[in-house]
Amino acid sequence: MYDRFGEFDSYEEINRAAEGLKEEGDIESLKVLAEENGLDPEDAEDYMNDNLYGLFCNEIQAALGKIKVECEALKPKDLMEDWVDYLQTIVMDESDIAQAVRKKGKSMAGMMAALLKWSFDHQQSIPDDIKKAAGVSAGKVTFGIPCMADAKRIIREYYLGGGEK
Repeated sequence: MYDRFGEFDSYEEINRAAEGLKEEGDIESLKVLAEENGLDPEDAEDYMNDNLYGLFCNEIQAALGKIKVECEALKPKDLMEDWVDYLQTIVMDESDIAQAVRKKGKSMAGMMAALLKWSFDHQQSIPDDIKKAAGVSAGKVTFGIPCMADAKRIIREYYLGGGEK
């Protein structure tokens, strides 16, 4: 994922790297920096030509870019796509989460693991009439998926380091 420049810990680090590449006039490396961080390579050209407002990216762009890169690697499906949507919404609304998403050691895989752990820890038995209506003949069926509010809480706790309770 971060083959050339490595993982950055903040949007400020990305901006410092971009500034150095701009000073060197290295547009190709600036485009690679953008791609590795889920940012638009065309923005690299705008940045090089002083068509942006001084920053290569802001905290929201950096966080959403990391999410984009991680999604390309993880390829989430179905419910996991909903969890990604929840994360993106939180990032756009909460500065502390946007900054936390960018931190080294925090990842979408870790977030998904926290949600999966909660799901296993909160399984409930499914009543026989529901199993029958679903055409399920297994003796014991359990199910545990967090509602949207719980999922958003778990996501916040994961990224802010609170741990799942």
